[in-house]
Amino acid sequence: MKAIIDGIRIAGLRAVVPPQRHSFVEDPGMFTVEEAKKLAATIGVQERRVLPPPYCASDLCLAAAEGLMQQLGWDPATVEVLVFVSQDADYVLPATACIMQHRLGLPTSAAAFDVPLGCSGYVYGLWIAAKLLGGSTAKRALVLCGDNPTRHLHPEDRATLPLFGDAGSATALEVDAAAPPIPVVIGTDGAGAPHIFVKAGGKRHCLIPPVGTAGRIADEEAAAQLERDSRLTLNGAEVFSFTLRAVPPLLREAMEHAGTDVDGIDRFVLHQANAFMLEHLRKRIKAPADRFVIDMQGFGNTSSASIPLAICHSMGAQLAAGPVKTLMAGFGVGWSWGAMVAELGPMPEPQVVDLPDGYPVLAV
Repeated sequence: MKAIIDGIRIAGLRAVVPPQRHSFVEDPGMFTVEEAKKLAATIGVQERRVLPPPYCASDLCLAAAEGLMQQLGWDPATVEVLVFVSQDADYVLPATACIMQHRLGLPTSAAAFDVPLGCSGYVYGLWIAAKLLGGSTAKRALVLCGDNPTRHLHPEDRATLPLFGDAGSATALEVDAAAPPIPVVIGTDGAGAPHIFVKAGGKRHCLIPPVGTAGRIADEEAAAQLERDSRLTLNGAEVFSFTLRAVPPLLREAMEHAGTDVDGIDRFVLHQANAFMLEHLRKRIKAPADRFVIDMQGFGNTSSASIPLAICHSMGAQLAAGPVKTLMAGFGVGWSWGAMVAELGPMPEPQVVDLPDGYPVLAV
């Protein structure tokens, strides 16, 4: 599917990460020292940020939103759209976005809801929020993207544990008749659902025993299976195959939809899946290395937050000077994918900051 966002500009970005760091290079754990070094060189992750309980992805996003509104000089009362993109909601219900609306002091006239997408979620979130602005009386929106995938990882899974990190982000959008159009391309193929999967936790495979079992699971093997099903499983071969099959055409279609080509894009910022995969994609579309962002060395794969985090960390000064024609593309879990070409900046310099010590937990 193709779409065009008209009359909306991206006014600012901010990312927040946990101060807690872990590096398999420095602390190999289940790996030998040589294995850890080789792995880091391949996936492009030297260290990752790990969010400790009781904090959740929403806390990172909330801190990002507060800091961004302060940087932009936005009165929270002027923000009437809040989209929280995350696979890690605080509760089964209510929607985490409702609690965030109250905590941020947004007006009760605001639309606030969750979008449970992962790797493609940033592009989806921007598209949804922009279309809401374009079809309503609202003038400003916040798209909050964040995940804490480290909670899903099995402590002995050599395939996923070194790769994933936690992060949150906030992106501000506002109505601006002079803003250049933003072309968008979106797609989905649910056949890929089993390949990046947390089986248990929803109603299909519930983590709590059904009524009538006296609150316990008698069969120890069933309990052990439920524990395994609550962890992330990732079929690396299938993910890689999907990415090389689907993403280069996505990027070309997005550029064609925008009426440009590789030479017309100032920066390519893709979902930071892993460095090995990103380098393959760069070569497939023949993008110059100096315009293709690979920036996950200090953070890991942060799912829905990876694109805004990479932009904030690697393009801050460039966006402050702006404008920068940027191709952003997310792809993965679902399978789900999306890309857009947007002129970013000039804007207040995007920043990456640590979650402050003692930051209050977003809870009810």
